[in-house]
Amino acid sequence: MKRSEDLGRPRNQPKIGVQYNRSAFGQFAENIARVMGTARFLVIQSVLVLIWVGINIAFISFRWDKYPFILLNLMFSIQAAYAAPLILLAHNRQESRDREQAQVDRNVATRTQNDAEFLAREIASVQLALANVVTADELKEQIDRLSEQIAKINKN
Repeated sequence: MKRSEDLGRPRNQPKIGVQYNRSAFGQFAENIARVMGTARFLVIQSVLVLIWVGINIAFISFRWDKYPFILLNLMFSIQAAYAAPLILLAHNRQESRDREQAQVDRNVATRTQNDAEFLAREIASVQLALANVVTADELKEQIDRLSEQIAKINKN
């Protein structure tokens, strides 16, 4: 395989003159998915469907879509045909971001663990170093004992 081949495009597919920004299109897909996934969207769509059905049932002179509501079903099919791939694209982009964030979290956790182990070793070495150091109380006791011994020697 040549290095100059575009791996993002299937082989034997002619190049189309239309160029688009993948990131901008992905953001567009995420915005559509964000809007379609809300209760507000469902309520508005339900109200519009009720109005559509109500007008087509109640007003004989305004009927543009009779009872089986084929035009309404066609509009739902078109909406689903566009919504599903856009939602899938938004999901894939979010999954990619989640994977990257998980890797960052693993790296941070590893660094944190290494830092904690380093600090534990440093504390242990400081404790070992301080274990052999004479404290002020021990020094005072030794000086008092020496003073007593010197005093005894001077009396004799």
